Amino acid sequence: MLNTTLCYLERDGQVLLLHRTSKNRDVNAGKWIGVGGKCREGESPEECLCREVWEETGLTLTAYRFRGIVTFSAPPWPGEYMFLYTASGWTGDLTDCPEGELAWIPKGDVLSLPLWEGDRIFLRLLEEDAPFFSLKLCYEGDALRRAVLDGTELNLEQALNLGGK
Repeated sequence: MLNTTLCYLERDGQVLLLHRTSKNRDVNAGKWIGVGGKCREGESPEECLCREVWEETGLTLTAYRFRGIVTFSAPPWPGEYMFLYTASGWTGDLTDCPEGELAWIPKGDVLSLPLWEGDRIFLRLLEEDAPFFSLKLCYEGDALRRAVLDGTELNLEQALNLGGK
């Protein structure tokens, strides 16, 4: 299983997103996601988080919150444990990202962007300030086939409409 981090930096009703447009053979090509990446050998999730945010944005995190763990199953890709964070404090100036375009997006516009279906579930949980959660997302290709929140199977139609949106 891969260990990765993903972070959503938040300010003034906006969230920093990365439009993945630059990497070759990118499973996230064309999607809007948070910033983050793979943990290195011996690296804690927090060390990975801070390194990846700096590498992709030029920003040094000063305040962040561990929000949940997302388990991905999407054969033929390797399984993945993603440590999910939000951040409210940082220093530095935003730089260009080699993996795509960084943009501050109003929170109300995020769900209208091209996203992974499962991201819509955890983004709503973040927006609702849900307590720490464990979410399992099972994909076949680009299609979400199963979601399990804190050990409870979710009805996908209902899950993708959490919060009434």
